[in-house]
Amino acid sequence: MFLVDTAHFATQPSPPPQRVRKTGWRALGWPLLAAGAGVGAVALLHFRDPHVEGSYGLCPLYALTGVYCPGCGGMRAVHNLTDGRILDSLQSNLIAIPLLLALALFIGDWGMRAWRGDKPRVPDIPRPLLWILLAFLAVYAVVRNTPWGTWLAPV
Repeated sequence: MFLVDTAHFATQPSPPPQRVRKTGWRALGWPLLAAGAGVGAVALLHFRDPHVEGSYGLCPLYALTGVYCPGCGGMRAVHNLTDGRILDSLQSNLIAIPLLLALALFIGDWGMRAWRGDKPRVPDIPRPLLWILLAFLAVYAVVRNTPWGTWLAPV
């Protein structure tokens, strides 16, 4: 028979080892990758003009139905923005500039948090505001396809 000394067994399970968060340059991998992909996409849109028909293909919704989606004209808006033509950008897609700004702020916040070693956070958007944003996108999509919303249609 084996004798077991129970006094040496821990009565509580040992806590899992703490994971050390990376800080500084070592923590910036994913945020830098996202920022680089964004800069690359913007550069591509600057040098390859989406105003040229067929340069990037067609919007599937527009090709199938003839209806403009909320994103139609977004690539032309980014191209115009990189050329410094802000009003033309807004005319191509009214919501492209605010969405680009929000995305840039999100990636910047993500990078700053990664640098400090903090957890990334998902923006805490109150549910009523989220519904308002979705309703705005739906109204925007409908109005830009009516005779009264031709000024919202992509150029």
